[in-house]
Amino acid sequence: MPHLAPAEATRHSGRVNGRVNGGVNSGVNGGVSDPVPGDVQIVEVGPRDGLQNEAVVLPTTVKVELIRRALAAGVRRIEAVSFVHPRLVPQMADAEDVMAAVREPSFLAGVADPDAVSFIGLVLNPRGFDRAVAAGVDEVNVVVSASEGFARRNQNASRAELLAAAADLAERARAAGLAASVVITTCFGCPFDGEVAPAQVLDTVRALVEAGYREIAIADTIGVGVPAQVTDLVAGMRSIDDRLRVRAHFHNTRNTGYANAIAAVQAGVHVLDASIGGVGGCPFAPNATGNIATEDLQYLLQRSGFRTGLDLGGLAETGLWIGEALGRPTPALLGHAGGFPR
Repeated sequence: MPHLAPAEATRHSGRVNGRVNGGVNSGVNGGVSDPVPGDVQIVEVGPRDGLQNEAVVLPTTVKVELIRRALAAGVRRIEAVSFVHPRLVPQMADAEDVMAAVREPSFLAGVADPDAVSFIGLVLNPRGFDRAVAAGVDEVNVVVSASEGFARRNQNASRAELLAAAADLAERARAAGLAASVVITTCFGCPFDGEVAPAQVLDTVRALVEAGYREIAIADTIGVGVPAQVTDLVAGMRSIDDRLRVRAHFHNTRNTGYANAIAAVQAGVHVLDASIGGVGGCPFAPNATGNIATEDLQYLLQRSGFRTGLDLGGLAETGLWIGEALGRPTPALLGHAGGFPR
């Protein structure tokens, strides 16, 4: 099957996607076009993947304010909501309300390049997809698993069933003219199956490429991966399709998340997920602590000579602010230590 082709505009907002995070352009059915060499796009996943694992269910107004602050710090691609059953993830029960708020004409009034903003909604099935379309997201993000145990515990389906569902959602996204990407969970290890063979991950990648996905994210769901694994897996993905846009999603559970992120970038990955404050994790993966923090990742990339277009100070302040909203300190360090040089 050919790659999902770009469309001219996002249908629901009337906006044509443009420059994102220092020169990365959004497209349809892949999320972003190939970035300029030296640029790294950070996808802010805090409003969804960050907050879904928190014991405190924040009001809609706080979630919307988190998105506003992320935009003010320069983020242009944001995983804002999840369209899953509220019984399973009550933290995301107000997805439609969040999207309604960010779709208000005045919400992007202070953003210098509003046409570049892209709001992502997580979907797992046709019902979630229909909700996402109705809510007016710019992109949908689909989830499959590299391991059988996590597929059944997280989504109550086999790996084969998840791949079939992902292919169906790709077709629906194509028909709707909507951007679509996919995340492969447990690429580096599974809390139920243990080690996950790279060949198993790459088989999953092949199936998703065949389904038409142009952007595929590899996720270290429980934070067990190390840089050598990242380098090898990215190389394996490139050997399947050198046009593939590889995205990476790391958790810092064992303090390897940032090393993995820089290894991914050095291997040619130009799109990284991160969460302001380092909040988050997966409610269906035991001991899966937070995502790498957007502000700490920004410091690492900035000092390493990569461009993101993000404001370190604004990110760090927001990381402290969301910790206050949650009633606990966040794992991120930049808000406390500050940047360097000052």
